[in-house]
Amino acid sequence: MIFHRWKIWEYYVFLPSIYIGESMKRIILTIVLYAFCVWVSAQQIALLKYNGGGDWYANPTSLPNLIKFCNQQLGMSLEAKPATVEVGSADLFRYPFIHMTGHGNVAFSDAEADNLRTYLIAGGFLHADDNYGMSPYIRAQMKKVFPELELVELPYNHPIFHQKYNFPNGLPKIHEHDNKPPQAFALFWEGRMVFLFTYECDLGDGWEDFVVHKDSEATRTKALQMGANIIQYVFSN
Repeated sequence: MIFHRWKIWEYYVFLPSIYIGESMKRIILTIVLYAFCVWVSAQQIALLKYNGGGDWYANPTSLPNLIKFCNQQLGMSLEAKPATVEVGSADLFRYPFIHMTGHGNVAFSDAEADNLRTYLIAGGFLHADDNYGMSPYIRAQMKKVFPELELVELPYNHPIFHQKYNFPNGLPKIHEHDNKPPQAFALFWEGRMVFLFTYECDLGDGWEDFVVHKDSEATRTKALQMGANIIQYVFSN
């Protein structure tokens, strides 16, 4: 089974009334970039390269391993190698799912924040996984992207925890940092989740090759299963 998210892009293109309050420039940009998206493969995900000094490049084996797991366990056809894309690039619109990670500062310029906002409103999705230390920075920068929205903690019964794999207690705990429970926070635009922030969980570490952190097979499996749930939810909603 192949999961497609482009129905979201089509929805926004053919029902422009949802852009009430957004500039005509945003509408035109979205339509042009949508046409480009149709031409390229819709089955590649990407890693976000951002400014501010944080190590956006952390966990280099995590996304390839998650992609392999999703292709094997969900029957998807994601390209084996994820792309790398910058926040302010028009290439952002080529990918239905963007992942970001890191341990420190994140900084979006005004133009980058505007580009990311347009991408997310147009049907894109951003998952930020706190590798420890990202929280205050990503929260501030996403407020810059969506000043009118507030992060909402997802309850344990949210569908993202109950896709192919069932997580009755929400996010699994992969690595311990400050003796805090794992939490999932999200931003919703007109009822659709556009941003997910996984905190005190460290999913990306669990997706890495065994030799990196020496996590148990059980720990790595539950991290990959939760990651697959996120991908499945995003590609089917």
